[in-house]
Order: sequence, then structure tokens, then C-alpha cells
Amino acid sequence: MAGGIKIITTNRRASYDFELSDRFEAGLVLTGPEVKSLRDGKANLQDAFVRWRPAGMDLLNLYIGPYGQAGYAEQEPTRPRRLLLNKSEIDKLRKGTEVKGFTIVPTKLYFKAGRAKVEIALGRGKKTVDKRQTIADRESKRRLDRVMKSR
Repeated sequence: MAGGIKIITTNRRASYDFELSDRFEAGLVLTGPEVKSLRDGKANLQDAFVRWRPAGMDLLNLYIGPYGQAGYAEQEPTRPRRLLLNKSEIDKLRKGTEVKGFTIVPTKLYFKAGRAKVEIALGRGKKTVDKRQTIADRESKRRLDRVMKSR
């Protein structure tokens, strides 16, 4: 836990599939058992995405596993969860998605000062050629690091 931040999960696939630009921090509206499941690390951001609506923004398909000690309360693991953003941030994100090819992608889920937060970013989908270039750059960097380490 560095600086009061405890990372629960990251969406590593997002940086591979999208060119990420502007990043925002948003709070989540959660129930008690969901928070306990997050503290146990039972979350998955792989298929999650953000949808804009006039009342605000929702995070869809975020999987939070059911908490075993929750009792009889029904828990839906992938229910829509409301994002807590201020109006200016919502406007920036909405205007960003109106540009062709941009979408809002959740990249990280973490606790900050005891509160669950999600980092979302504006992203433009990469083409296959761009993905290959990313892989080639990563491999060349690894190769260079190995050579430098062996000397």
C-alpha cells in the first residue's frame, strides 16, 4: 500500500487495445458486501465499459464476486454501478466520446483513503498494425535490458 492507495485490479488489456489519453478518477456507488468482496480482491475489469446517460455515467459489466458472509441478500455480480464524477468531468468525457473512434475505458480499480475508486480514460481503438508495433517495441526493450544486465 503506497501512499494510501491499494490497487485491487487493473485492466492490462486496455492499454494494449486502446491508445489512452485523458485519465479521470471516479468514485463508485457500492453496497456493503461489494466493498468487502473488493477488499478480498474479487473483482475483474476485463469486460467492463462506461456508458453515458443524461443522469450521469454508469460502469457496466464490472464483475465483483459475491461475498460469502453476506447472508441472504441477493448479490448480482455484474450489475450497473453509478460513477461519481463532477459535472465538468462528465462534460469532458461526453464531448470526448462524441469524437469518432473514442470510448471511455476503465483502467484501474483501487482503494484510496478507504474509498473505492476507478480510473477511467478516454481511448481510441488501435488497429492491428499498431498492436504489432507495441509488441515489437516491448520485445526490443526487453532484449536491450537483458543485454545491459549481462554486462
